[in-house]
Formats: sequence, C-alpha cells, structure tokens
Amino acid sequence: MPPGPAGGVKTRELTESVALGIYETVATIVATENRITRGLNGGEFTMTFYPVRGQEIIPATVSSHLGHDDYMVTTYRGVHDCIAKGIPLTELMAEMLGKATGTSKGKGGPMHLSDPHSGLMVTTGIVGGGLPIAAGLGLAAKLRGTDQVTVVNFGDGATSIGAAHEAANIAALWELPVIFVCQNNAYGEHTAYSDYTRTASLAARFGLYGMAAVAVDGNSVPELYEATGEAVERARSGGGPTFLECMTFRLEGHSFGATTEYVDAERLATARANEPVGRFQRWLVDSLGVSDETLAAIDAKAVAAVDAAVDAAKASEAPDLSELQTDIFSNREAVPQ
Repeated sequence: MPPGPAGGVKTRELTESVALGIYETVATIVATENRITRGLNGGEFTMTFYPVRGQEIIPATVSSHLGHDDYMVTTYRGVHDCIAKGIPLTELMAEMLGKATGTSKGKGGPMHLSDPHSGLMVTTGIVGGGLPIAAGLGLAAKLRGTDQVTVVNFGDGATSIGAAHEAANIAALWELPVIFVCQNNAYGEHTAYSDYTRTASLAARFGLYGMAAVAVDGNSVPELYEATGEAVERARSGGGPTFLECMTFRLEGHSFGATTEYVDAERLATARANEPVGRFQRWLVDSLGVSDETLAAIDAKAVAAVDAAVDAAKASEAPDLSELQTDIFSNREAVPQ
C-alpha cells in the first residue's frame, strides 16, 4: 500500500482500515522477499541480498504515518523500507536486477536503491552513513519552511559508528524534523548485541543528546503505530527529532546464503515461533475481527503484484554501454568557470 497523502496521516487512531493498509504493505514485503529468495536459490537472479525477515512490521507501520512528500533514508538491508515508502514494484525489481527500467537505470542495484519521486532518497551501503544524510534532509526541510519529515532506518550496529552520533547531536541541537528508526535486530552483522556494547538501552543512550527517545516493541503494530504517530507529530510541529529503538530479531543470516550458526539456537527458535507477521495476523483476527479469507486475499494480491513486477523486470533491457559514464562523472566542460 502506498504511503498516505502529502502532509501525512492526520489521525493516530488505528482503525481497521489503517491496520489492513499496514498489512497490505507487510504482505508485499513478504511476497517480495519470498520471490527474490526463490530466484536466488534457483539461479534465476544474481544479486547481493540482505534478508529482512523478522523486520517487516517496522517500516510498514512507520510509513503509514508518512506522506508522499516525506523523506526516507535506508541501508542495504532495506528492501522492506523501499516497499513501505512506495517505490513502484516494477521499477524496484528492475533496479535490483540491473535493468534499464529501474529507478536508477539499473546502475544502483540492490545496495544503492533510490527513488526521490517516492521520497526514498538514498540507500547507503556504508554502515551508519545514512544518519548524517537524513540530518541534511531535515535541515533542508526546516530551511524551506515545509512540514516534511525525514525517517532514517538503520540497524543497531550502526549506533557504534561516529557519524551516527554526530548526526544525532546536530539534529537535537538544531531541532531537525528527523526520526531515527533503529531496527534493533540484535545483531551487527554476525556479532551479538551484547558482544559489542554494554549499553542496556540505545534509546537511553541517544536520549542523552537532548531528543525524545523511546524503545518500543518493533513487532507490535499498535505500540509502534502510537510511538511513530507521536514522533511524526513532534517533527511536523517543530518539536525536533525522535529516536525510536524498535526491538525485533533477524530471522535469517546476515546476507543471502549466510548461515545462522552464530545465533543461539534456542533464541532463534523462539523468535521464529513468534515471528511478527503471524503475530500481526492473529491480532487482526482476534482484536479487529478480520477474517482469514480477507488476509488470504491480500496475500494473494501481493504475490500476483510481485510476480508481475518480476516478469516485467526480466523482460526489460539491460542498460546500454553508453550509460557507463552517464550520471557518474561530472561534465566539467558544462560547468561555468
């Protein structure tokens, strides 16, 4: 489901309509990852891919509060963020497959996805590199006098990078409309959280910069929806940034083909038994009375849309060789001296 209208969602009430919209996004994320994984396993696709299984709820819920004109920055584990912000599936899959009809003519690929038309400004392969970019986008919105909000997604491992702290400090100091969304999946690549920091709460750490900061259950749509709504309202009204530590768990290896042998087996089994998509489905049925048939229909629609996008991307041409130096190097002759 595309994000809300320009200016963002005006209410924080989690109605059935809003909840089902979030589920449509979640279903699309799941269908996309399943299709990519199937293509990679069968040798149909050749690309680098970082699974997002276990983190689907976070961007789907966060983006339900955003408008088309709001900005988002993400990291290489970010296909779920790209989908949630509204990048058209056909252009998204074409870019990931290196085709000319992609958002960057196939030259960015899965680790450098961007689509300013949808507000997904940049995907960076540099850990922690997105936070200062988000601060810049927030500053631009503030200088222009718009009510645009910038959301930057990153993993818990990025909080060990100096640039992350510089960005948080300047965002708090200048009261920038930035929401720092830490998708805390318990691992920085292959290193467990407890093995690289003694900080019990990242929200508590970043709150010391003088911004609102809260840790939330990143697998609970109601809790995350409320926390994000408060953060967006704060940013739009000039109240400054928010740090959201969204607690979740990465259910697959660091990258496609990587094992999970470095993860505690019992902890992983527990996390998989309580994975967030199924939990959200049960909540929709038990709390809102949504039927299983309704959810199945949404799932089927998402699968069909992803399959159509992949078929269109596969039929597209690769970039022409002339594109090798287009949009890459500046044309010094065209720049006034």
